[in-house]
Amino acid sequence: MNLVMFQGFQWYLPDDGNYYKKMKKLIPELKEVGIDAIWLPPFCKATGSNDVGYGIYDLYDLGEFDQKGSIRTKYGTKEELLALIEEMHDNNILVYADIVMNHKASADYTEKFMAVKVDPNDRIREISEPHEIEGWTGFNFPGRGNKYSKFKWNYNHFNGVDMDAYTGEHGVFRILGENKGWSFGVSPEKGNFDYLMFSNIDHAHPDVVKEFKAWARWLVDTTGVDGFRIDAAKHIDGLYMKEFTEYVEKTFGDTFYIFGEYWNADPNQTNHYLYETGYKLDIFDVGLHFNMATASNAGGDYDLRQIFDNTVVSEHPMIAVTFVDNHDSQPGQALSSFIQSWFKSIAYGLILLRKDGYPCIFYGDYYGVEADDDKAIEPQKEIIDKLLYIRKNYAYGDQFDYFEDPHTIGWVRTGDEEHPSGLAVVMTNRDQSSIIMNLGKERAGSVYIDLTGQIAEEIILDENGNGEFIAPAGGIAAYGVKE
Repeated sequence: MNLVMFQGFQWYLPDDGNYYKKMKKLIPELKEVGIDAIWLPPFCKATGSNDVGYGIYDLYDLGEFDQKGSIRTKYGTKEELLALIEEMHDNNILVYADIVMNHKASADYTEKFMAVKVDPNDRIREISEPHEIEGWTGFNFPGRGNKYSKFKWNYNHFNGVDMDAYTGEHGVFRILGENKGWSFGVSPEKGNFDYLMFSNIDHAHPDVVKEFKAWARWLVDTTGVDGFRIDAAKHIDGLYMKEFTEYVEKTFGDTFYIFGEYWNADPNQTNHYLYETGYKLDIFDVGLHFNMATASNAGGDYDLRQIFDNTVVSEHPMIAVTFVDNHDSQPGQALSSFIQSWFKSIAYGLILLRKDGYPCIFYGDYYGVEADDDKAIEPQKEIIDKLLYIRKNYAYGDQFDYFEDPHTIGWVRTGDEEHPSGLAVVMTNRDQSSIIMNLGKERAGSVYIDLTGQIAEEIILDENGNGEFIAPAGGIAAYGVKE
């Protein structure tokens, strides 16, 4: 089917409440260029309207209640959100909701409870005696009341906080109590990476398990979304996530799509998490992202044959979400690992023109980011549109790689009955070069042209179906049959 996902936001969108309205106007043209699904930013009320949405406050407030300084979220009101989703569905575009299940922020009141401070670099090691602290863990949502849900959060529903409000001391505090503790079905970074930020949700608490199921049903019934993107997956217990995704699949059907952000390039850790979750959710290919970032920084010194080493798409091609950059990797962010502009065409060719993976295009790459400092991003819309066209019209059939040269690699796609041209893709990180590749004897004598428009020379296949395909300096070319 060659589906393509679009991440419909970047970190530095203006706090003007107009995002949903602006995005609605873009939907027809995004569908026209070949976008099949859009991952929208977090819907729910966060710490304030200037919050991108990951400082989650009220899961049931989609921009409807006067809470945290406004009715709207950063992106607009509930009515505008629903209008956007309707427009997307009218254009046969799937809608993926970004859901934050790991933590809660901006509590309504403090509570006192027993806790122990742990080493932030080794969360298993305690660095204080058990003692009473005061934490921001009480959520009663005075602006919403009991509408949609009567559930109120208190310290029993969390297992960690980042400060003692009584003393003003900051750090990582593990909440003590019966059946309390860090989950061990999480990333082993920092000893145990259950705790990430704010008030950390305890997914072992039965009330929490029940509430998230109820909320998921409410959210899908209310918005009609077609899938979830799980934020901070490596901080959420894998066995809990398996239970949650099984519930979602049973409730909404196996076509409801779930994918998670497991921000780790170590295949041992990602493989373990995939095993624990029963392979029930797709994950972002962070390893491929880092390989591309390394390649873009190394220039002509990088061995392109290694670009898929230790990647999710090479080991689990059916559950990999391949991406170039996203809101976390863009300049100015804590996880900044941005891929240099010169390499973007190659990077997007690597995710859009190959057989495996579910490619995701980043809003910031597509439209660019205007900024006066080093946060600016150069728009790549022109080349991405060309690659999308090639994907939709030529990238079909089996795939054969030509990864012999360290600086010039390529592959061919054999095509299918509806797309008989086949496709030859070649790229280099050095000066213009070429690769001889075979498209089959049945195509002998066929004339191939570069569909990106960078190479003017026509390639005529010999009697065996071989052609010498040229890659532009530091770039990519993709060849299809001349019409």
